Amino acid sequence: MRIGIVGLGLMGGSMALALKHISFVTSIVGSDHNEEHQRIALGRGLVQAIVPFSKLKEECDVIFLAVPVNGVIALLNECTDLEGSDKTLIDLGSTKAPIVDAVPPCIRENFIPAHPMTGTEQFGPNAALEGLYADKVVVLCDLEHSGAAQRDIALRIFRSIGMQVHTMGAAQHDRHAAFISHMPHVISYALANTVLAQEEKENILALAAGGFRSMSRLAKSSPAMWEDIFRQNRDNVLEALEFFETELQALKTALKNEDYTELRKEMKGANKLYQIFT
Repeated sequence: MRIGIVGLGLMGGSMALALKHISFVTSIVGSDHNEEHQRIALGRGLVQAIVPFSKLKEECDVIFLAVPVNGVIALLNECTDLEGSDKTLIDLGSTKAPIVDAVPPCIRENFIPAHPMTGTEQFGPNAALEGLYADKVVVLCDLEHSGAAQRDIALRIFRSIGMQVHTMGAAQHDRHAAFISHMPHVISYALANTVLAQEEKENILALAAGGFRSMSRLAKSSPAMWEDIFRQNRDNVLEALEFFETELQALKTALKNEDYTELRKEMKGANKLYQIFT
C-alpha cells in the first residue's frame, strides 16, 4: 500500500512515523507547501520523498490530508479527478461537519472523515512524535456515505497503528469536540492573557508550578491553526463557553458570598469527572 501525506507537521509527521512500522505499507511520500517543512521532514526521514500534490494523487493508494480544515476543503476540491477510482482519502481535521458538507459528491465514496483525538501544543515537522497515535481514540464520521473498500482500509490502518475506533455523525462529533478540545484551548489562551496583563507578570510567573503550567500549556498552540478551528466550529464553541461561564459564575458567587459549603459542593461535584475516566 502506497501512502501519501499532505501536511508534514505534528499530525502528518507523526502519522508517517507510525505507518513506517506497518508491514503492508510499502512507501510513504509527502507534500507540503512550506519548503522548510519539506527539508525537515526529509532530514528526519518522515517520508521517502517530497512530491507535488498532483503526483501524490496519481501514485498513492491512500492519501492523508493533515492540514487545517480550510486546506482540507480546498484539496478535496482538487481531487474530483479521482472519481471512479479505488483510492482512499482520509482527513485528520479537528472539525468534521464543514468538511463533510464541502466534499464533492463525485468522490464522497473515496472519503473518510477522521479525527484522531491526540496531539500536543507543538507544531511543525520537528514536533512529530513516535507513538502519538498509539492507544488513542480516532473518530470516524458518517461512514455510511463512504465506500466499503475505503472503510475497510481506514479501519485497517487506524487499528494497525494502535488506535481505538469510534464512529458518529459529523455534527455530533463537532459538538463533543467543542467541550473536550476546543473550549479548553480558549480557556488556556484566556488564562495566559490574564496573567500577561498583570503589571508584575514576571514575579507571578516566577511562582508558576505544575497547576498553572498544565492549564496554560495549550496556550502555546498555533494561533493560525486554532483560529481556523474556532471559525469552523464557532457555534458549538460558543455554546460550550456559555455552559462554562455558568459553572464559573456558580463558583465565583459562592466565593463572593463566603458560602464555603456551596463552594465545597461545587468542587465535590467536579470530582465525579474522574469516576467516569477510571
